[in-house]
Amino acid sequence: MFPELVIYETVDEYRQHYEKYYCKRPVITFDGIRVFFPKNKFTHAFYESSDRRGAKDVFSLQRAQRIDWIKNTLQCKEATLYQGWNARKKSYFADGRVSVVYENFVVIIRLSLKKDGSLKGNFVTCYQADNSINKIRMSPLWHLDECLELLRSKKK
Repeated sequence: MFPELVIYETVDEYRQHYEKYYCKRPVITFDGIRVFFPKNKFTHAFYESSDRRGAKDVFSLQRAQRIDWIKNTLQCKEATLYQGWNARKKSYFADGRVSVVYENFVVIIRLSLKKDGSLKGNFVTCYQADNSINKIRMSPLWHLDECLELLRSKKK
């Protein structure tokens, strides 16, 4: 069953929702990773490029209405988890995690180590991956041990 869509009349109402429910409250994944939501990620997550190449200049109602799907996706034990993709390097990375549960809606987080060695997540973006879902579903699965191994090797 899908979470309800969030319907507001203005962009500012969506921004306030994002800040209240994501930036100011802890979001913990189903496997115990706290995910941090910077205020400045609102534009990246809820705007699209009008020419699909340039700056994100058009507010996406499709993305914004699914704002509550972010938390539900991160907290769903049935989510399929894939490694992230680095377009510049043209390679997958084990410290990126792409979660998919509802339709083609994806939530992307970047993981790092806290001082105590546990994982923390940073929200990157979310979107309806209608054009790229097949490619995402062919990506390597995300595994905790691979992520930790990569992050620990970076620390050395």
